[in-house]
Amino acid sequence: MKIEVLEKDDMIIRLIVRDADVPLMNTLRRIALAEVPSMAIDEVVMIENSSILRDEIISHRLGLTPLKTDLDGYKLPEDCSCKSEFGCNLCQVTLTMDTESTDITRTVYSGDLVSENPSVIPSSDKVPIVKLSKGQKLKFEAYARLGKGKIHAKWQPVSTCTYKYFPKIDVPSKDCKNCSKCVDICPKRVLGMKGKRVEVRNLLACNLCMDCVEECPEKSPPLKVSWEKDAFIMNIESTGALPPERILQEASKILKDQLTEFKEEVEAIKK
Repeated sequence: MKIEVLEKDDMIIRLIVRDADVPLMNTLRRIALAEVPSMAIDEVVMIENSSILRDEIISHRLGLTPLKTDLDGYKLPEDCSCKSEFGCNLCQVTLTMDTESTDITRTVYSGDLVSENPSVIPSSDKVPIVKLSKGQKLKFEAYARLGKGKIHAKWQPVSTCTYKYFPKIDVPSKDCKNCSKCVDICPKRVLGMKGKRVEVRNLLACNLCMDCVEECPEKSPPLKVSWEKDAFIMNIESTGALPPERILQEASKILKDQLTEFKEEVEAIKK
């Protein structure tokens, strides 16, 4: 397998993956969505809430607020040695809030949460939680734990994880007689005109919709759009819980462990 990084920052990674197949790409995508663990608020103890929102609504909003995750410092509750429903410092992080509006209406944001661990904080401090009018107060303790997306969407470390075939476009070798319908129909401007000939200007933007081929007035369109069967473009967008490359690494590790376990089960059956 060959991997080429097209784009990467703190939230997004875009790759070209060659010498792979659909089952492998889809497996990595599903593991990233459902199996790679991340931190999320799982329980809220409301001490005082005089806002307009009910306790349950605020708790729901807190649960869906992405938290930066320290995978090396914490364990899944089911794997922790404490075996306690209340958790411990190896499987649980406490976040608190104690805020009120004294004279004007103010918005409470995720940045107002105070975490006992500076490495487990909201990935964005601009997520609105509730608005407090004059005299209203919000005070609670929240407990964050590791979890998996297959249990609840709040534990998904990715907001987007997709792949598509690597496109392959063969343009006409001859002049197109001033016809540019295939160029004009494409909203992503994959094609362009150079003189009287069609050229490919943004191959990676092609989503293989085939509109350009169908728009060609020729009975046998000289424009050919297909894809490489063993090459893909993969896009991973993190929620901020984990760096996108770490998500891919963890997905690969989980797949390896699952295949090892499957192999051992098969060998046990043979015996």
